[in-house]
Amino acid sequence: MARGENNVRYAQAPPTRVTSAVYVTLAGQVLSLAALVVFEHGRGHSLATQLASFGGRPRGADADAVVGAVTVFAVLIMLVAVTTVAAAAAYLTWLVRARQANSRSASPSPVAWAWLLPGVNLVAPVLLVDEVWRGSRPPLDRRPRWLALLGAWWLAWLTTLALVTVRLSLDSSAGDLTGIGLPELLSASVAALLCACTVRDVTRIQRSTYGARPRARLTGTVTHLPPPPTESAPLGNTG
Repeated sequence: MARGENNVRYAQAPPTRVTSAVYVTLAGQVLSLAALVVFEHGRGHSLATQLASFGGRPRGADADAVVGAVTVFAVLIMLVAVTTVAAAAAYLTWLVRARQANSRSASPSPVAWAWLLPGVNLVAPVLLVDEVWRGSRPPLDRRPRWLALLGAWWLAWLTTLALVTVRLSLDSSAGDLTGIGLPELLSASVAALLCACTVRDVTRIQRSTYGARPRARLTGTVTHLPPPPTESAPLGNTG
């Protein structure tokens, strides 16, 4: 008897749930940064002046008010740090899952190296996202729009990084706590919004491409067996 061999290939589903996590964490990052900027604008300069006059150790009748403000500032800094780490984790998870939706054997290592290697992380991440977009087999007429969106996101991200780096290096001379202000908040908000748009675009294309495909698909060559012989007439039946 001839046998046919069936190969089962499992396709990774598009990262829909992780996409929602990216949206939520990016929003949390922007909101926490906005709260820090509001605090800096209303209390940062005066608090830095008070701390300088106390030598960094508040004492006396005015100590309670200063300690309370310092506590609020510390909480806001922690919120910005936590939401930033959460947004980074959600985004990297999404990027790994999106690559595996195109090819299940895709390794997560390129994602880690692209974002963590100094110098390389200024160029490699945007190229990696573009590779995922192209691997999702989108319509060709969307390419110009995608390149404009991708370039705008990366430019906004690099601008935010440059503004924060310069501001933090100058905060001691400015007499502020961190120096983070409206320009940094605006740039970070635009970068977060455009990042969410790129994630949404890739996820929608993958859902359109892979969403109707069953999770397990049979491929290979099937050998068709000959039909069974026709059943003979019963004994004693001569017609």
